[in-house]
Amino acid sequence: MGHWEDFWWNITEEVNKKGLKKEFDAQLEKMNGQSKWQYADTRSRWDYAYHKVINKSEKHESNTRQFQKNIRH
Repeated sequence: MGHWEDFWWNITEEVNKKGLKKEFDAQLEKMNGQSKWQYADTRSRWDYAYHKVINKSEKHESNTRQFQKNIRH
């Protein structure tokens, strides 16, 4: 596979593996209505949406772990 195909494949696999497909699609849809992204290419949109959703998910997981740790003590 070429570089571009790897990009699409990796994002799709990672989003599906983490169960974030709905959030990823919602982020892309939200970006469609924003003028900032009007002339951006698809790769840039996907890259931004991917990192936004993954970071939000990891932050949520971290906060949940911290909350559970505080409850135990």
